[in-house]
Amino acid sequence: MRPTKEERRRRGKTPTGGHQRSISSSGFEPKSPNSRHSTLSPPQSSFLNDFYTQDQEGLITDPNPRSFPYSVKQQCWDKAEKIKGRDPDRWRRDPLGNIVFRKLVGCPGCLCHDYDHIVPYSKGGKSTLENCQVLQATVNRSKGNRTEISRADLIQKSSYCRVSGRDMDLLELSAYGNVRRGQDSGGCSIQ
Repeated sequence: MRPTKEERRRRGKTPTGGHQRSISSSGFEPKSPNSRHSTLSPPQSSFLNDFYTQDQEGLITDPNPRSFPYSVKQQCWDKAEKIKGRDPDRWRRDPLGNIVFRKLVGCPGCLCHDYDHIVPYSKGGKSTLENCQVLQATVNRSKGNRTEISRADLIQKSSYCRVSGRDMDLLELSAYGNVRRGQDSGGCSIQ
């Protein structure tokens, strides 16, 4: 009589009589199916080897990463237009005039932003400060990798939202726990 599936599983044999090879979700295999300890070894060719190179210290780096490095993102945020009366570390305006909030990155809302490649990465654009701009996420997604798109078309793709000072205060309060104003420009303010 043939063994049941449960019996085969307990014995660790395949229907042909050979041992099963177990591969973990990380892509590693045990060194030997007969070894007492299931020590994991990396596969022969690594996915990472195709995309990364080693520098002198043995660190793996990519000469032109697809996403911007943290330092470039910081400088890109700093070069975006400031909003009068608001903390520039928290609020900026993209090149189309849309208000964006620092903590909202990569989401689809009207205050969300992306760090956009002006010349798309797929068309040879580098991940450098000169090729970076803070752009409302909705606009960036509609732009895709097109370069021949007019400013008027991009403005039409913008998610319009009217945000009052009180709304901005509430967002800051929920995200940061406090409200900070930008540098006072002097003069008087009528409320």
